[in-house]
Amino acid sequence: MNSAIQVRGLKKSYGSHIVFNGLDFQIEKGEIYALLGVNGAGKTTSLECIEGLRKYDSGTILVNGKMGIQLQSSSLPAHIKPMEAIKLFAKWNRAKIDYTMLNALGIKEIEKKPYIQLSTGQKRRLHLALALIGNPDIIFLDEPTAGLDVEGRLSLHEQIRKLKSSGKTIVLASHDMAEVETLCDRIAILNNGNIVFCGTASELTDKVGKKYFIHIKTRQGNSTFETDNIEDTLISLLGDLKQKEIHVLDIKVDRGTLEQHFMEMTRRETE
Repeated sequence: MNSAIQVRGLKKSYGSHIVFNGLDFQIEKGEIYALLGVNGAGKTTSLECIEGLRKYDSGTILVNGKMGIQLQSSSLPAHIKPMEAIKLFAKWNRAKIDYTMLNALGIKEIEKKPYIQLSTGQKRRLHLALALIGNPDIIFLDEPTAGLDVEGRLSLHEQIRKLKSSGKTIVLASHDMAEVETLCDRIAILNNGNIVFCGTASELTDKVGKKYFIHIKTRQGNSTFETDNIEDTLISLLGDLKQKEIHVLDIKVDRGTLEQHFMEMTRRETE
């Protein structure tokens, strides 16, 4: 098995509600793989099945390596201190503590604070540190930067890149499209229990088209227009505004974001 994870024919139902009816995908060793999906698409269920946290009805899941898991929602005893938790997890995993990793995640500055006093961002950093204890081959990160400030996010992104460069496989679930576009080698979009797209961010852009958004500010307010042809649309809009004697204060043109492409892809699949 050369891949890190193989999912074949996965089926899962909750009563009469079918989540998957034969889900297939594969994650390669050493890549950062994003699994995206709207609420109810089955993203969390699929990850929990792979992680061994949820039973599935049939199919096969093959995992090639040791897993480290950072859940989206998790907790520790209220009065345990970060270093106490880290030493406990290290003992469970029979692993040495990587103080370089802890410093990179900013654990030292909070090591003596009770868990109950940690901010959301500090808890996220601690949970990631706990996931990395034991030197896992495959790391699951569910909304890893939720609650972090800009500096914390950049620091964590740097840590994720270092993990990849050391040969780790990272499975990322995130609602931050800029984060996904920046970090991930491949993006999979899950919709109605099926993978409707799997490829790079640029391949997704090519698939749904290179959409642009023209933002025009006037005294009457702000308006946004979607187009595939900047020149023709802009000429038409400016001509219409001039005819109506509406003075333009500002114009901004930007390319469609990954989030917009994601929504376009899921919209097409539900039509």
